[in-house]
Amino acid sequence: MDSPRIGISRFDGFGKTEDGGGMEMLLDPYRLDETTGILVPPTRVCHREQDYDSRGHDRLAAMQRDHFWYRGRHRFLLHAVRKWALPHFPPDSSPRVIDLGGGCGGWVRYLAAASPWLAAELALGDSSAHALGLAAGFLPTSTLRFQTDILDLQWTDRWDCAFLLDVLEHISDHEGALHGIRQAVAPGGLLFVTVPALKTFWSYVDEVGHHQRRYQVGDFAPLAHATGWELLDCRYFMFFLSPLLWLQRSSQARAAGQLTSDQRLELAQKGDEVPPWLINQGLGVIFASETPIGHLFRFPWGTSILAVMRKTRE
Repeated sequence: MDSPRIGISRFDGFGKTEDGGGMEMLLDPYRLDETTGILVPPTRVCHREQDYDSRGHDRLAAMQRDHFWYRGRHRFLLHAVRKWALPHFPPDSSPRVIDLGGGCGGWVRYLAAASPWLAAELALGDSSAHALGLAAGFLPTSTLRFQTDILDLQWTDRWDCAFLLDVLEHISDHEGALHGIRQAVAPGGLLFVTVPALKTFWSYVDEVGHHQRRYQVGDFAPLAHATGWELLDCRYFMFFLSPLLWLQRSSQARAAGQLTSDQRLELAQKGDEVPPWLINQGLGVIFASETPIGHLFRFPWGTSILAVMRKTRE
């Protein structure tokens, strides 16, 4: 199957183009695998288990829908999207949007429902074919699914807005990843990043999750500068619940140190399960209260960081 030609101004579904009145056209190297409905690059993508354990994807699908932490993060992130993306992409602009490393597509599903104006061309990218297969069950049928290597995206100026949500901490070469995403994003395009914050909160959960690092807000200005991005905003979130998380992780640390790697994985997975309904709802209310407070005032710390960057025009 030939590679689709994709208009800079708009891509209306796989293989359908509008040239925008004679605008330059781009070539997308990804091709549709008709047996899976997944778009794949010419070079085969291998999911790196050392970066993300694929055994977590089945559990992740339910967590992204129901867990108070994901619901709170989605709410906090959506506020930032409306603040920064709406001035860039008014409702009639048909922006091209992708969630990179988006797993089972929880954020894509949330964004499509909450801000349909931003979903004219909405895509999910992940290295795991298993995760992309799970995502097909609950994403809008118009959502494109790409099997991607975050370190070799093979796009140039393809997307107007990208998301990288709790992915960067898994990647040894995080500068290389941000360089590659910058090439894939069109000039003036936006990148929204979330990462776990502060070494204070480092625990066996980070180790089991194959995290390379946790970040602090001050890391992002030099990181953005080194990779050609303009840092628009950077702030902590999940502030109100951070003492509870610290106490939980601290109380489990000694016991976890005496367990085998498989037992530690089992303990971490149990901690990631959706809590009982009443607890989940209560924690969700507390986390939800950070929006919009955390956008009006900068929290002094938090267990996570949100950064918003823009590709500089050259």
